Amino acid sequence: MLQKYSKWIEFILIPIWVIACFFAAQAIILGIVWLLSFFNSPLLYIDDTLLNFVIMALTYGITMLFVFLLPWVIKKHKIKKSDIGLDRLPTWSEILITPAGLIVYLIASSALITIASNLIPAFDANQVQEVGFSNLNQQYEYILVFIILVVLVPFFEEILFRGFIFGKLKKIAPIWLAVIVTSVLFGVMHGAWNVAIDTVALSVVLCILRQLTGSIWPSILLHMTKNAIAYYFLFINTSLLTTLGR
Repeated sequence: MLQKYSKWIEFILIPIWVIACFFAAQAIILGIVWLLSFFNSPLLYIDDTLLNFVIMALTYGITMLFVFLLPWVIKKHKIKKSDIGLDRLPTWSEILITPAGLIVYLIASSALITIASNLIPAFDANQVQEVGFSNLNQQYEYILVFIILVVLVPFFEEILFRGFIFGKLKKIAPIWLAVIVTSVLFGVMHGAWNVAIDTVALSVVLCILRQLTGSIWPSILLHMTKNAIAYYFLFINTSLLTTLGR
């Protein structure tokens, strides 16, 4: 009986495994920060933006180690690059498909947010995600935020969500179900209602790109493009964002 449902058990455990690894990584980082504060380490007195960068980078790094190395250490199960769609460099067609994917995502996101605004009274379309950075003053702070939001976060999230989770789930269940589970999980991880709905729309498009091309490079490129646009509005030209919102 258990063998009959083994695939569906695996379907449930895969996303739980990634989330557990992420929270375990966060717990380790918080423990390190607590120890540093206990010993009054001068490392905690560095710039807040730099500290947030180190914490985020370490959290993702430890998460990746848990997700990919622990199965190999415990069961000698090695995850291949082809399993997550990173076995080759992006082709020109995959690079050129990024603008089309961006348009589809923007349309889908706008539609979902409009529907949610009409159906859910408590939904606040203007609620913002806490990105962990504010009051940037120095040039190096802007550079670090750019590296985090536009380069590292998209790369790591695509490997974990469209590469590992979606790559595993679509081998077990129908594609549509793998897309839904991956996208809902991705949205929930981003917190605020409107951010979650926006990222669900983004994830659906990213999953489709992953499925159509067999690679996560188009997903990575689209994710980076989306975050680059967000970076511009949030940190470079905030007045334009205010004007557009009127």
